[in-house]
Amino acid sequence: MPGDDAFGDLPVTAAFVVPASALSWRFSRSSGPGGQGVNTADSRVELSVSPLEIPALSDAQRGRLAQRLGDRLVGGVLTIAASEHRAQLRNREAARARLAAVLRAALAPPAPARRKTKPTRGSQERRIQAKKQRSQLKKQRGGWD
Repeated sequence: MPGDDAFGDLPVTAAFVVPASALSWRFSRSSGPGGQGVNTADSRVELSVSPLEIPALSDAQRGRLAQRLGDRLVGGVLTIAASEHRAQLRNREAARARLAAVLRAALAPPAPARRKTKPTRGSQERRIQAKKQRSQLKKQRGGWD
C-alpha cells in the first residue's frame, strides 16, 4: 500500500530496529469513537510483523521471542490492533508504540536467579520473641473465672 513506509523503521531498543519492510499494515472501520465518520473512515489499524523472521536477531533473541510470544503468534505473525483514537494517524502511532513495547518486553534478558540466604540468628531470635509476646498477650485475654 502506498505510504506504508511513511513511519519508517521501528526502533525497539538502542541495538534492535524492525525494518519498515517487515511491518504490514491493515485498515478497517473502527467500532470506537468518531461520530458519523465512524461509518465511513477506516480508522482501525492492525500492525503485523513476523518477529522470528527479522534478520537482525541473534539466535538467543529469536529463542526468547519464540518462548515469550508463543501464545500471541498466529502462524508466526504478531498482530497489534489499535482503534482507541478517531484519527487513523493516531491509531498508527499507538499501534507502533504498543508493538515496540511488546517486543522490548519479550527481548529483555531474564532476571538473575535469586541467591538463597539464611536468616541471621538475631532476626530468628527477634521473630521468636515477638511470637512469645503475642502468645502472652492472647493468654491474658482469657475470660474471668
